[in-house]
Amino acid sequence: MGRKKVEIKRIENKSSRQVTFSKRRNGLIEKARQLSILCESSIAVLVVSGSGKLYKSASGDKILQKKLGIICHSKSY
Repeated sequence: MGRKKVEIKRIENKSSRQVTFSKRRNGLIEKARQLSILCESSIAVLVVSGSGKLYKSASGDKILQKKLGIICHSKSY
């Protein structure tokens, strides 16, 4: 008894799309935090919204600063 396959489609209502994005972003960050604890590893999550806003989370500040420095120097958005 598995779940039904969910059809992926664009959410047309802008406010509903933003709420869904925020919930999914927070869920993704929470899962990454749990994985970091379970595996005793460092994990960084970078999420860029449709408007170009960057959201970041890391299990260690040093890893995030190091990786963000590399990304910012190699690519510009």
